[in-house]
Amino acid sequence: MLDLLQKIGHKTLGRFAALGRSTQMLASALWHVPNFKKGTPLLVRQLYMVGSQSLLIIVVSGLFIGMVLALQGYTVLVDFGAEDSLGPLVALSLLRELGPVVTALLFAGRAGSALTAEIGLMKATEQLSSLEMMAIDPLRRIIAPRFWAGLISMPMLALIFSAVAIIGAHLVGVDWLGVDTGSFWSIMQSQVSFEKDILNGLIKSIVFAIVVTWIALYKGYDCVPTSEGISKATTETVVHSSLAVLGFDFILTAVMFTS
Repeated sequence: MLDLLQKIGHKTLGRFAALGRSTQMLASALWHVPNFKKGTPLLVRQLYMVGSQSLLIIVVSGLFIGMVLALQGYTVLVDFGAEDSLGPLVALSLLRELGPVVTALLFAGRAGSALTAEIGLMKATEQLSSLEMMAIDPLRRIIAPRFWAGLISMPMLALIFSAVAIIGAHLVGVDWLGVDTGSFWSIMQSQVSFEKDILNGLIKSIVFAIVVTWIALYKGYDCVPTSEGISKATTETVVHSSLAVLGFDFILTAVMFTS
């Protein structure tokens, strides 16, 4: 019994200690905003690694999700004679929910896992320790540029995802199923609000970017510096980030879209 209580206490204290270390790392990353005179090459390189290299999977996924959403929505709306409402159905679903959430999940699987593996490999090969020996703060040099790259790129990727998905929905709904193109766009424009729909979707994307990038960088920075430890940290990044995104999505939806 005492051994069980000791293990539970040890695990609990370990969780609190990890939370403290991760919070300290997040505060350091937020504080060290990249210097656009000296740190621009670092930030641009990470924007390419984190954002541009995630663009293909975002565009392809958005196109097919928009096509499927239009097809499924049409089969429901046509029974009620409301197929002209396909445009706002697709747009609101994407801007409020699917755009930010699916982008965050794809970002966690592609960019988040890559960040964890990269930082973990740096730790295993003692590159982080070498920076400390040269009086260079790894949090400022390594963590902060990657954090800000994720924070900048994910909202942009979410907007691209939603735009491509709407184009895919138009291809299926208008060009294939015969929905009137004027009704598709005009009703969409009248129903979509910038403040309530687009802006709230961007806020969701920013929150998801902070959460996913934070988890990915911390898991790599705090992992056991072995091949097994890096592999475990990479898996935990995808799992924990996905669960965190879904949990925060419920909280943000309850705050933003319920009266």
